Amino acid sequence: MNASSDSAKTPLGELIGRLSVLHQKRIDLGLERMHRLLERLGHPELKLPPVIHIAGTNGKGSTLAYLRATLEAAGLRVHAYTSPYLVRINECFRLGRLSGGQLVGDDELRAALEEVERVNAGEAATLFELKTAAAFHLFAQNPADVVLLEVGLGGRLDSTNVIDAPAACVITPVSMDHMDFLGGTLTSIAGEKAAIIKRGVPVISAEQAGEAMAVIEAQAKRMRAPLFAANESWHVNVEHGRLVYSDDRGLMDLTAPRLFGRHQFDNAGLAIATLRAIPNFKINQAAFEAGIVGAEWPARMQRITSGELLALGPQGSEIWLDGGHNAEGGRVAAAALGDLEERVSRPLVVIAGMMANKDAQGFLANFAGLTRHIIAVPIPDTENAMPVDRLADAARSLGMRVETVSGVEAALRALSKLAYEVPPRILITGSLYLAGHVLAINGTPPA
Repeated sequence: MNASSDSAKTPLGELIGRLSVLHQKRIDLGLERMHRLLERLGHPELKLPPVIHIAGTNGKGSTLAYLRATLEAAGLRVHAYTSPYLVRINECFRLGRLSGGQLVGDDELRAALEEVERVNAGEAATLFELKTAAAFHLFAQNPADVVLLEVGLGGRLDSTNVIDAPAACVITPVSMDHMDFLGGTLTSIAGEKAAIIKRGVPVISAEQAGEAMAVIEAQAKRMRAPLFAANESWHVNVEHGRLVYSDDRGLMDLTAPRLFGRHQFDNAGLAIATLRAIPNFKINQAAFEAGIVGAEWPARMQRITSGELLALGPQGSEIWLDGGHNAEGGRVAAAALGDLEERVSRPLVVIAGMMANKDAQGFLANFAGLTRHIIAVPIPDTENAMPVDRLADAARSLGMRVETVSGVEAALRALSKLAYEVPPRILITGSLYLAGHVLAINGTPPA
């Protein structure tokens, strides 16, 4: 399912529609169909520049953004494959250029997807598998120095896990999410993520819960892969508002990330550790500085500073957008809001919409100490969105005051009618699908 219905209005819409119905399941983890597709395409996955493969529950996109910005600051051409997209499917495919990566154009993407459709010959395949095959096809056709490859779901059976010898395997924080596919324990989920580790390839891990780290350590040992773990091989701290990174090669004192929140220092540190762990990459401090400051990643504690929605809410209010959708994602967003509150105190309102398979109570519990005002909204044009009444019940079970409205625009209009002594801080959150919808109606899609 798309993060927005916008693609149906583009020239790619009809093609995406055809590809979407080739498999009765939207998600069906496995590698057999992927290997078949790649063989028929002439094995583009074997013709790629060095690949950095990124798995984890939270922080994959932000970590990838730091990697891309730093590598580009070092003068390298960087391909990147990410998911899901927010507004346009083109966002998943970024082609490396000497002037900086660019989202693939409609014509080039259509040609790649049509080639995948042709070789697939009507056989069962999920849209994600077809997209991933198209990404490898595009990347093999366009010269670059590095490929950044984000896992879609899990790791072991994810369509991206066909790269036998990446330059590095990265594991961002692992937490409880997608239990229906990855298992009901942190140990089982970590096992799925750690399965991207390849023999002898450096593994760079964020700070993890003990049981997750034990799984990662065991898999790295099994694959004889050198492990560079946070707080062991490398450290990242915030000192006087700056990012201080250290490992056995020395210390770097860097400007704070532009992306907001304490967790972004950790994501940036993970990116730095990754690039310093790859033997053939020589990145200087100036490139790290430029990359950490320059990285952008939409819908991750993103301040909405322009667009259609600003005029709908209370005058002078702040509007923030975050695509967090699990308990850990809610925790880091709430921590970022706590930092904002320390700087400038404002009443907080949370506008939330979620998918039906998410833990609404676990997610919203993070905000119970920050606000008692939740507005539940539906996610338009999205299958398996959580009914607003169910989301509202989860908020009420936490003792939070909640109301339901027809959408984000209606929520902002309702807030504009309330009397605030201080204009509120408004967080729109709960789903990347909702975030994509917000960016679309605001007129500020990712560039």
